[in-house]
Order: sequence, then structure tokens, then C-alpha cells
Amino acid sequence: MMPLLSAKPWLSLVRPSRAASWALLAVLAPGYPPVHAQDNYFVTYSHELEDPGTLEISAKNITGSPKGGDAFVASALEFEYGIKTWWTSEFYLEGQTTSGQSTLFTGFRWENRIRTLRREHWINPVLYFEFANINGADKTLLEVVGHDSRADFLGRNDRQEKKREAEFKLILSSNFKGWNISENFLAEKNLANAPWEFGYALGGSRILATASSAKPCTFCRQNFAVGAEMYGGLGDRDSFGLNHTSHYAGPVVTWALPRGPELRFSPNFGLNGNSNGFLFRFTVSYEIEQFLSHPKRHSKLLKRPTS
Repeated sequence: MMPLLSAKPWLSLVRPSRAASWALLAVLAPGYPPVHAQDNYFVTYSHELEDPGTLEISAKNITGSPKGGDAFVASALEFEYGIKTWWTSEFYLEGQTTSGQSTLFTGFRWENRIRTLRREHWINPVLYFEFANINGADKTLLEVVGHDSRADFLGRNDRQEKKREAEFKLILSSNFKGWNISENFLAEKNLANAPWEFGYALGGSRILATASSAKPCTFCRQNFAVGAEMYGGLGDRDSFGLNHTSHYAGPVVTWALPRGPELRFSPNFGLNGNSNGFLFRFTVSYEIEQFLSHPKRHSKLLKRPTS
């Protein structure tokens, strides 16, 4: 999933993310017509699901240089498929590279989202289930739960620690006058007799223009969405709350290229001493419509929340 470490620390931080992104672009960007994206966040989920029969392929990357630790790049290669209008399933392959250490495959995840209400409502609940089979070297930070902290990024890569985890989320999401507001509540349990851990993610985003232009254009306002999200841990069953937990927040910018992929960027800032000071997230994604029935392929346009 990622190249071997470069001898130069800066290149070890940048090259894996660029390589994964350009490799995905080379495979997926031969100019097919576009479709929409269902989310404008990195950690937070909205109630929008993938269209039935549509396959989305994404490379989700995160980079950081924790104080007292080594710079790293982690990637999650995501395959998301719309099974029904109310059911979306996703499969992840994950890996990371750490400066001065090693490049590792860290495991896989399988998740499912079920929309409980078929029509649009003021608040739209979605149920989420995930099984993860990862190891202790994982740094993708797809969520923060329990007492996750900066200390988790300071040790040497350790593939010996196995984490088989079940995660549940309640996703609440609303669309209003072009805005999407989403709240996620997480409960995660390591199946090796560990206590339940809890977390949250909050997000808000808006398309810059709700009316589409008559002609395709690269920098039109309707191709951009802006927003922000915040996420963090809420302790565990034995010590629920904010003590000894980490929290992050940052803006999110999404850019849907006409007849091409969708790009998403977000600088994340740690909000307390338990958090990494700065993380940078970058995603490139592409959708293939009617993947299992017709070879008709489409690139992406931003989905506009309905009022």
C-alpha cells in the first residue's frame, strides 16, 4: 500500500501519501462522467449512504509528527458499496510507515451502515456496526475512543499486539438550508475481555453553491464544500468522562473535480495535552456507478443536502 521508507525524514512523511494518491488517480481518472459523494467529513458520518450498485474507492491518508515520537503516514484503502438504498457496506485495508522504523500492513475492517428511516426527516438515525482485525501498529486514527492519546504514537511499531474489536455507532444527521449537521456516538470493545470504550464525532458542512452551472467547470462554487468536525474519546465503562482523553478539531474542504475524483483536506489540531499537536488528513476518492451490472463509470459531484 505504501512505498519503502526514504532515508530523508521529510520524504518519509510525504511520499507515501502522495504515492497512494497518485496511484489511485492513475488507475481511476481516465475521464469518466461524475456522481456524488455522501459525506464531507473524515471521522464523522452523515446519514447519506452510497447509491445501490455504486462502488466508491478511497485512499484515506493521515500524517503526523508527534512530539517525542517519529513522523508517520498511515493509509486506509476503502472499498464502499451500496447494497440497498438503506444499506451500505465498506471494507478497509490499512497500513502505515514510520520514519526510522518500518512500513507495515496493520489489518482490515469491515463496516455496515443501516438507515432506519427510508424518508428524509428532521433527524435521520443510522445504525453502524464494524469489525476490526488490526494490530498495535495501526495509526489510521479513523476514530478516537476511550483513553486513546498521543502516547499511543510514541512507541516502536508493534505487530504482536492483536486487536479484534467490535464497534457500534449511533449516527444522527440533519439537512437544513444547504447545511448538514451530524452527531456520532461510539461504543467500541476489544473482544479480548476489555471494557467498553466510548467516543464521539461532530460535524457540520455546506456546499458553497446549491445551484449547478450549465457547463462543467473546475473551480465553480458548486464543486466545493466547506465545514468542520470535532472528535474525541469519552473514557470507558469504568471511567466514563473527559479525564485523560484526547480531542481534535479542524476545518474540512472538499473539492469535486469534474469528470474526475474528489479530493478532501483537513488540518486537525489537538485540543489538550493528551492529543497530538497537529495532524493532516487527505483523501482522494472515486465512484464507479452500477459496478456489478453495467460498465458505466462516473466521477464525482458533491451531494447537496436537501432542506
